[in-house]
Amino acid sequence: MSPRFSAKCAILFLATLLALAFKAKAGSIVVYWGQDAREGTLTDTCASGKYGIVNIAFLSDFGNGKKPKVDLAGHCDASSNGCQRVSTGIRNCQNKGIKVMLSIGGGSDGYTLTSPDEARRVAEYLWNNFLSGNSNSRPLGDAILDGIDFDIEGGESHYAVLASRLSELSRGGRKVYLTAAPQCPFPDNRLDKALQTGLFDYVWIQFYNNPQCEYNTNNPQSFKDSWNKWTSSIPARKFFVGLPASRAAANNGFVTTDVLKSQVLPFVQGSPKYGGVMLWNKYNDDQSGYSSRIRDSV
Repeated sequence: MSPRFSAKCAILFLATLLALAFKAKAGSIVVYWGQDAREGTLTDTCASGKYGIVNIAFLSDFGNGKKPKVDLAGHCDASSNGCQRVSTGIRNCQNKGIKVMLSIGGGSDGYTLTSPDEARRVAEYLWNNFLSGNSNSRPLGDAILDGIDFDIEGGESHYAVLASRLSELSRGGRKVYLTAAPQCPFPDNRLDKALQTGLFDYVWIQFYNNPQCEYNTNNPQSFKDSWNKWTSSIPARKFFVGLPASRAAANNGFVTTDVLKSQVLPFVQGSPKYGGVMLWNKYNDDQSGYSSRIRDSV
Protein backbone atom coordinates (compact mmCIF):
# COMPACT_ATOMS: atom_id res chain seq x y z
CA MET A 1 0.00 0.00 0.00
CA SER A 2 1.39 3.38 -1.01
CA PRO A 3 1.92 6.11 1.62
CA ARG A 4 -0.45 8.38 -0.32
CA PHE A 5 -3.21 5.73 -0.27
CA SER A 6 -2.66 5.14 3.45
CA ALA A 7 -2.97 8.85 4.16
CA LYS A 8 -6.22 9.07 2.19
CA CYS A 9 -7.64 6.09 4.10
CA ALA A 10 -6.66 7.66 7.41
CA ILE A 11 -8.33 10.96 6.49
CA LEU A 12 -11.52 9.19 5.39
CA PHE A 13 -11.55 7.13 8.58
CA LEU A 14 -11.15 10.22 10.76
CA ALA A 15 -13.84 12.08 8.82
CA THR A 16 -16.22 9.16 9.34
CA LEU A 17 -15.52 9.12 13.07
CA LEU A 18 -16.11 12.86 13.32
CA ALA A 19 -19.37 12.55 11.40
CA LEU A 20 -20.56 9.78 13.69
CA ALA A 21 -19.59 11.75 16.77
CA PHE A 22 -21.44 14.81 15.49
CA LYS A 23 -24.52 12.72 14.67
CA ALA A 24 -24.48 11.16 18.14
CA LYS A 25 -24.66 14.63 19.73
CA ALA A 26 -27.06 16.11 17.17
CA GLY A 27 -30.45 17.11 18.50
CA SER A 28 -33.79 18.09 17.02
CA ILE A 29 -35.88 21.22 17.14
CA VAL A 30 -39.46 20.70 18.30
CA VAL A 31 -42.13 23.30 17.62
CA TYR A 32 -45.76 23.86 18.61
CA TRP A 33 -48.09 24.59 15.71
CA GLY A 34 -51.79 25.37 15.67
CA GLN A 35 -52.42 28.44 17.82
CA ASP A 36 -52.01 31.20 15.24
CA ALA A 37 -53.42 31.17 11.71
CA ARG A 38 -50.59 33.48 10.59
CA GLU A 39 -48.02 30.71 11.05
CA GLY A 40 -48.88 28.93 7.77
CA THR A 41 -49.97 25.38 7.14
CA LEU A 42 -48.67 22.21 8.72
CA THR A 43 -47.30 21.19 5.33
CA ASP A 44 -45.35 24.45 5.05
CA THR A 45 -44.06 24.04 8.60
CA CYS A 46 -42.52 20.67 7.80
CA ALA A 47 -41.34 21.70 4.34
CA SER A 48 -39.17 24.39 5.97
CA GLY A 49 -36.68 21.71 7.04
CA LYS A 50 -36.26 23.30 10.47
CA TYR A 51 -38.11 20.86 12.71
CA GLY A 52 -37.84 17.22 13.69
CA ILE A 53 -41.09 17.04 15.69
CA VAL A 54 -44.25 19.14 15.42
CA ASN A 55 -46.82 19.29 18.22
CA ILE A 56 -50.34 20.14 17.04
CA ALA A 57 -51.80 22.42 19.72
CA PHE A 58 -54.26 21.76 21.29
CA LEU A 59 -56.91 19.31 22.37
CA SER A 60 -57.82 21.82 25.06
CA ASP A 61 -61.28 20.72 26.19
CA PHE A 62 -61.74 17.31 27.82
CA GLY A 63 -62.75 15.58 31.03
CA ASN A 64 -65.48 16.36 33.54
CA GLY A 65 -67.90 14.37 31.39
CA LYS A 66 -67.41 16.54 28.28
CA LYS A 67 -66.74 15.36 24.75
CA PRO A 68 -63.12 16.30 23.96
CA LYS A 69 -62.64 19.19 21.54
CA VAL A 70 -59.74 20.33 19.36
CA ASP A 71 -58.99 24.05 19.11
CA LEU A 72 -56.62 25.05 16.31
CA ALA A 73 -57.31 28.78 16.71
CA GLY A 74 -57.85 30.34 13.28
CA HIS A 75 -56.61 27.39 11.21
CA CYS A 76 -59.93 25.54 11.02
CA ASP A 77 -63.18 24.81 12.86
CA ALA A 78 -63.16 21.30 14.28
CA SER A 79 -66.84 21.52 15.31
CA SER A 80 -67.85 21.53 11.64
CA ASN A 81 -65.25 18.90 10.63
CA GLY A 82 -63.19 21.66 9.06
CA CYS A 83 -59.97 20.37 10.60
CA GLN A 84 -60.11 16.98 8.88
CA ARG A 85 -58.05 18.45 6.06
CA VAL A 86 -55.11 18.65 8.49
CA SER A 87 -54.60 14.95 7.68
CA THR A 88 -52.89 16.01 4.47
CA GLY A 89 -50.34 18.03 6.41
CA ILE A 90 -49.80 15.24 8.93
CA ARG A 91 -48.99 12.78 6.15
CA ASN A 92 -46.76 15.27 4.35
CA CYS A 93 -44.76 15.77 7.53
CA GLN A 94 -44.51 12.06 8.27
CA ASN A 95 -43.35 11.39 4.71
CA LYS A 96 -40.39 13.65 5.48
CA GLY A 97 -39.56 11.67 8.63
CA ILE A 98 -41.02 14.31 10.94
CA LYS A 99 -43.06 13.08 13.91
CA VAL A 100 -46.40 14.78 14.48
CA MET A 101 -47.97 14.72 17.94
CA LEU A 102 -51.31 15.89 19.28
CA SER A 103 -50.75 18.10 22.31
CA ILE A 104 -53.43 17.92 24.99
CA GLY A 105 -53.98 20.65 27.55
CA GLY A 106 -52.35 24.03 27.10
CA GLY A 107 -53.07 27.25 28.92
CA SER A 108 -56.89 27.01 28.94
CA ASP A 109 -59.04 26.00 31.90
CA GLY A 110 -61.24 23.69 29.84
CA TYR A 111 -59.74 20.36 30.85
CA THR A 112 -59.43 18.11 33.85
CA LEU A 113 -59.52 14.42 34.71
CA THR A 114 -61.88 13.81 37.59
CA SER A 115 -61.14 10.12 38.13
CA PRO A 116 -59.00 7.19 36.92
CA ASP A 117 -62.00 5.90 34.95
CA GLU A 118 -62.34 9.22 33.15
CA ALA A 119 -58.61 9.16 32.38
CA ARG A 120 -59.07 5.74 30.73
CA ARG A 121 -62.05 7.00 28.72
CA VAL A 122 -60.08 10.00 27.46
CA ALA A 123 -57.19 7.71 26.52
CA GLU A 124 -59.57 5.52 24.53
CA TYR A 125 -61.00 8.60 22.82
CA LEU A 126 -57.48 9.69 21.83
CA TRP A 127 -56.68 6.20 20.59
CA ASN A 128 -59.81 5.91 18.44
CA ASN A 129 -59.87 9.46 17.10
CA PHE A 130 -56.20 10.34 16.54
CA LEU A 131 -54.14 7.16 16.75
CA SER A 132 -54.58 3.61 15.44
CA GLY A 133 -58.13 3.02 16.67
CA ASN A 134 -61.36 3.49 14.76
CA SER A 135 -63.96 6.25 14.78
CA ASN A 136 -66.42 7.70 12.30
CA SER A 137 -65.65 11.25 13.39
CA ARG A 138 -61.91 11.76 13.58
CA PRO A 139 -61.40 15.53 14.14
CA LEU A 140 -58.11 15.71 12.18
CA GLY A 141 -59.14 13.22 9.52
CA ASP A 142 -57.90 9.68 8.99
CA ALA A 143 -54.14 10.27 9.32
CA ILE A 144 -52.58 8.43 12.27
CA LEU A 145 -50.58 10.69 14.53
CA ASP A 146 -47.28 9.57 16.04
CA GLY A 147 -48.30 10.15 19.64
CA ILE A 148 -49.67 12.34 22.38
CA ASP A 149 -47.98 15.31 24.03
CA PHE A 150 -48.97 16.21 27.60
CA ASP A 151 -48.90 20.00 28.10
CA ILE A 152 -50.84 19.99 31.35
CA GLU A 153 -51.07 23.27 33.21
CA GLY A 154 -54.32 22.91 35.16
CA GLY A 155 -57.12 20.66 36.35
CA GLU A 156 -57.10 17.48 38.39
CA SER A 157 -54.29 15.02 37.76
CA HIS A 158 -54.84 11.41 36.70
CA TYR A 159 -52.38 11.53 33.82
CA ALA A 160 -50.41 8.47 34.89
CA VAL A 161 -53.57 6.44 34.27
CA LEU A 162 -54.10 8.12 30.88
CA ALA A 163 -50.50 7.40 29.83
CA SER A 164 -50.71 3.79 31.02
CA ARG A 165 -53.93 3.18 29.10
CA LEU A 166 -52.46 4.63 25.91
CA SER A 167 -49.45 2.36 26.35
CA GLU A 168 -51.71 -0.66 26.84
CA LEU A 169 -53.74 0.11 23.73
CA SER A 170 -50.62 0.39 21.55
CA ARG A 171 -48.97 -2.86 22.63
CA GLY A 172 -48.20 -5.13 19.70
CA GLY A 173 -49.01 -2.45 17.17
CA ARG A 174 -47.71 0.84 15.84
CA LYS A 175 -45.52 2.74 18.30
CA VAL A 176 -47.29 5.56 20.15
CA TYR A 177 -44.86 8.19 21.39
CA LEU A 178 -45.63 9.87 24.69
CA THR A 179 -44.12 13.28 25.30
CA ALA A 180 -44.57 15.99 27.92
CA ALA A 181 -43.94 19.68 28.53
CA PRO A 182 -43.60 20.11 32.30
CA GLN A 183 -42.74 23.40 33.98
CA CYS A 184 -39.08 23.55 35.04
CA PRO A 185 -39.64 23.64 38.84
CA PHE A 186 -39.13 20.04 39.94
CA PRO A 187 -41.27 18.05 40.40
CA ASP A 188 -44.10 19.17 38.15
CA ASN A 189 -47.24 19.27 40.29
CA ARG A 190 -49.53 17.73 37.70
CA LEU A 191 -47.29 15.49 35.64
CA ASP A 192 -44.83 13.97 38.10
CA LYS A 193 -46.71 10.68 38.64
CA ALA A 194 -47.15 10.23 34.90
CA LEU A 195 -43.50 10.98 34.19
CA GLN A 196 -42.36 8.53 36.86
CA THR A 197 -44.08 5.65 35.00
CA GLY A 198 -41.15 5.41 32.58
CA LEU A 199 -43.58 5.45 29.64
CA PHE A 200 -42.49 8.82 28.24
CA ASP A 201 -40.12 9.04 25.30
CA TYR A 202 -39.37 12.76 25.20
CA VAL A 203 -39.68 15.53 27.78
CA TRP A 204 -39.35 19.18 26.75
CA ILE A 205 -38.98 21.17 29.94
CA GLN A 206 -40.49 24.66 29.91
CA PHE A 207 -37.62 26.88 30.99
CA TYR A 208 -39.76 29.99 30.68
CA ASN A 209 -42.39 31.78 32.77
CA ASN A 210 -40.55 30.24 35.74
CA PRO A 211 -37.79 32.66 36.83
CA GLN A 212 -36.44 30.32 39.51
CA CYS A 213 -35.11 27.84 36.93
CA GLU A 214 -34.81 29.78 33.67
CA TYR A 215 -31.41 30.44 32.15
CA ASN A 216 -29.95 33.66 33.50
CA THR A 217 -26.48 34.78 32.41
CA ASN A 218 -25.94 36.30 35.86
CA ASN A 219 -26.89 33.08 37.64
CA PRO A 220 -26.73 30.08 35.28
CA GLN A 221 -26.46 27.59 38.13
CA SER A 222 -30.19 27.51 38.86
CA PHE A 223 -30.85 26.40 35.28
CA LYS A 224 -28.06 23.85 35.40
CA ASP A 225 -29.31 22.41 38.68
CA SER A 226 -32.81 22.13 37.27
CA TRP A 227 -31.61 20.42 34.06
CA ASN A 228 -29.51 17.95 36.06
CA LYS A 229 -32.42 17.20 38.39
CA TRP A 230 -34.80 16.50 35.54
CA THR A 231 -32.41 14.33 33.55
CA SER A 232 -31.35 12.30 36.57
CA SER A 233 -34.79 11.85 38.15
CA ILE A 234 -37.23 11.16 35.33
CA PRO A 235 -36.92 7.88 33.37
CA ALA A 236 -37.47 9.33 29.89
CA ARG A 237 -35.37 8.69 26.79
CA LYS A 238 -34.54 12.27 25.80
CA PHE A 239 -34.83 15.74 27.31
CA PHE A 240 -35.19 19.05 25.47
CA VAL A 241 -34.65 22.67 26.51
CA GLY A 242 -38.01 24.38 26.10
CA LEU A 243 -37.78 28.08 25.21
CA PRO A 244 -39.93 30.90 23.81
CA ALA A 245 -39.07 31.51 20.16
CA SER A 246 -39.21 35.29 20.67
CA ARG A 247 -39.44 37.80 23.49
CA ALA A 248 -43.14 38.19 22.71
CA ALA A 249 -43.83 34.47 23.10
CA ALA A 250 -43.57 34.41 26.91
CA ASN A 251 -43.54 36.73 29.89
CA ASN A 252 -39.93 35.84 30.62
CA GLY A 253 -37.30 33.20 29.93
CA PHE A 254 -36.22 34.30 26.45
CA VAL A 255 -32.60 33.34 25.70
CA THR A 256 -30.83 34.99 22.78
CA THR A 257 -29.52 32.68 20.10
CA ASP A 258 -25.93 33.74 20.82
CA VAL A 259 -26.26 32.85 24.51
CA LEU A 260 -28.01 29.59 23.66
CA LYS A 261 -25.20 28.54 21.33
CA SER A 262 -22.29 29.72 23.46
CA GLN A 263 -23.52 28.90 26.98
CA VAL A 264 -26.64 26.74 27.16
CA LEU A 265 -26.09 24.13 24.46
CA PRO A 266 -22.48 23.30 25.39
CA PHE A 267 -23.76 22.45 28.87
CA VAL A 268 -26.88 20.41 28.04
CA GLN A 269 -25.19 18.55 25.19
CA GLY A 270 -22.94 16.96 27.81
CA SER A 271 -25.88 14.83 28.91
CA PRO A 272 -26.38 11.44 27.22
CA LYS A 273 -30.12 12.18 27.40
CA TYR A 274 -29.90 15.47 25.51
CA GLY A 275 -32.51 15.59 22.75
CA GLY A 276 -32.58 19.14 21.45
CA VAL A 277 -34.60 22.35 21.79
CA MET A 278 -38.35 22.91 21.95
CA LEU A 279 -39.76 26.24 20.77
CA TRP A 280 -43.05 27.94 21.58
CA ASN A 281 -44.29 28.49 18.93
CA LYS A 282 -44.24 28.37 15.13
CA TYR A 283 -45.60 31.89 14.60
CA ASN A 284 -43.08 33.43 16.96
CA ASP A 285 -40.31 31.44 15.34
CA ASP A 286 -41.38 32.83 11.97
CA GLN A 287 -41.13 36.36 13.35
CA SER A 288 -37.75 35.94 15.04
CA GLY A 289 -35.97 33.42 12.80
CA TYR A 290 -34.81 31.70 16.00
CA SER A 291 -34.70 28.13 14.69
CA SER A 292 -32.81 29.13 11.56
CA ARG A 293 -30.05 30.65 13.66
CA ILE A 294 -29.65 27.68 16.00
CA ARG A 295 -30.34 24.58 13.93
CA ASP A 296 -26.71 23.97 12.94
CA SER A 297 -25.75 24.04 16.63
CA VAL A 298 -28.61 22.00 18.09
